[in-house]
Amino acid sequence: MRNYRERLRAPASWWLLGLLCVAMFGTTLWAGFSLLVAVTVYAVLGAGCAAALLVWGSATIEVNSGELRAGSASMSLGQAGEVTALDEDQARALRGPRADPAAFLLIRPYLKRAVYVEVTGQFSGRPYWLIGTRRPAELAAAIESARP
Repeated sequence: MRNYRERLRAPASWWLLGLLCVAMFGTTLWAGFSLLVAVTVYAVLGAGCAAALLVWGSATIEVNSGELRAGSASMSLGQAGEVTALDEDQARALRGPRADPAAFLLIRPYLKRAVYVEVTGQFSGRPYWLIGTRRPAELAAAIESARP
């Protein structure tokens, strides 16, 4: 039973900025060459930018019965301790000055809010997970409700 699923797609504004960068950089590279070179430069740069945004936005967060999956990592919810939905300031602090280098982070710069999941247990190796999300309250509630 799936309790929660979210795909961390890049927003449309990032696609527009990527298009603008491709246009500016492509025009700089193309200047003085033939039309065939222009088409090739724009196609290669556009494909590269699109591939980067698609790969970056392909991460998903899922809460299934008893398991939390964030990107390619997964954790049994039996190991989850405190779960907190964070606002922008709290998430910024845990991404920056108060961050633990051993923590698992699934963050994106376009996601300002996050969920903090404390990891309990002897063999965890990670003190907490910080997961960037568009809906932190829903994710935190789904984690709480899916605990064994």
